[in-house]
Amino acid sequence: MKLVVSLTSPYARKIRIALAEKGLPFTLEVDIPWLPDTSVPSYNPLGKVPALVSDDGEVWYDSPVIALYLETLGGVPLMPAERVACLPVRQTEALADGISDAAVAVFLESRRPPEQQDAASIERQLTKIHRGLAALEERLVQRKGFGGSTINIGDIAVGCTLGYLDFRFAHLHWRSTHATLAAWAADLMARPSFVDTTPPPA
Repeated sequence: MKLVVSLTSPYARKIRIALAEKGLPFTLEVDIPWLPDTSVPSYNPLGKVPALVSDDGEVWYDSPVIALYLETLGGVPLMPAERVACLPVRQTEALADGISDAAVAVFLESRRPPEQQDAASIERQLTKIHRGLAALEERLVQRKGFGGSTINIGDIAVGCTLGYLDFRFAHLHWRSTHATLAAWAADLMARPSFVDTTPPPA
């Protein structure tokens, strides 16, 4: 299998970690989607990473679909086999990905010239991030979809989202207002799969 990624994408990191935790072999192709010579659209018509090329040549995107596909390949399971039990895990993944969506939107908007930035849009996205973090902490206390005794795709998605906030938005100091989430994340981020996929310095 070949995984096409950007090293700073929280969605691509999620799949890199999932592959490592499942013990599935793959090759890594690093491609920056926004560069003029990118080949990402040849894998995903939306021009987004990650994209996974399976051994039979099928291309899978985006990250929730890839994560589901990986469950068909064996290795350590990252989702419950029973459909109803799987729903809280997938919802946690969706919540984490949504926080990442908002964070990416803020990052991209902040790269525009100051006079062209939409302050109201940035504030809306930041509000989503703060609401999302509060919801994650509540779900963690309830052990709803992540934070259990074995790692799952919900744990991985949340860890990648928090790692992206550390990478792009250290000034938010999310740990100071979400102590329970911070304590849990410290243990998760010490796992080799997280250490090995830490984004390069900005």
